[in-house]
Amino acid sequence: MSRGWGRGRRIAAAALLVTAALTASGCKNDGDKVSPGGAAAPVAPGAARPGAVPLTNTDGTAPGLGPVTADADRTAARAVIDKVRTAGRGAKTGYDRDQYGPAWTDKAAGVPMSGNGCGTRDDILKRDGTGVQFKSGSTCVVNTMTLADPYTGKTIAFTKSKASTVQIDHVVALSASWQMGAARWPADKRQQLANDPLNLIAVDGPTNNAKGDGSPATWLPPNKDIRCAYVVRYAQVSLKYDLPVTDADKVAMQQQCA
Repeated sequence: MSRGWGRGRRIAAAALLVTAALTASGCKNDGDKVSPGGAAAPVAPGAARPGAVPLTNTDGTAPGLGPVTADADRTAARAVIDKVRTAGRGAKTGYDRDQYGPAWTDKAAGVPMSGNGCGTRDDILKRDGTGVQFKSGSTCVVNTMTLADPYTGKTIAFTKSKASTVQIDHVVALSASWQMGAARWPADKRQQLANDPLNLIAVDGPTNNAKGDGSPATWLPPNKDIRCAYVVRYAQVSLKYDLPVTDADKVAMQQQCA
């Protein structure tokens, strides 16, 4: 056996050992690149996408609701919450959904997306969904789409034939706003709150039903990763409309971003 041939065998054996080690560590050989096993694949067209962090989405026009995770962002989140004033909850007497104008009207003055020819519900579905397909002959009515639901963390395939699978949540519920002062507002301000994209998120229907008119002291999204973002959004709406929260609500809000 020649020395050169023996050396070649040793090199080949070493290469096999390296390959085995890469395989065992969850890596794969991809041409000239070695990629970590389990890494997230690129998001395919039409796939669900994560939502925007509320601290950088102050008008609500960016999609969905993304988690607040960085320490600096959580500090900023607490600062936003601290600005919200508190008050006692009033009576629900006199509340009616009609007090907030026609449902999903396109005529709520002074809020983003209003006056574009599409109803508010479809505006929010288009904003939050991916792979959006419209009803035949329409540029507004969403027929199918994919939603990354922030409240549960699951991905939902939406079809208009089963429209209740995705609902539009009023972050600050309308009946809750009524009890916290909206009963004394002019009608146009209530209509703005009901159709403002800052106060609206497309979410899992059954989860939205479970929320009802809950506020942070009584209801938070099941997905704990999104709770700080949720209460920041609640605070943003409260500040925009000078709408107070109860003391219990504010404590609950502060705890989520601690």
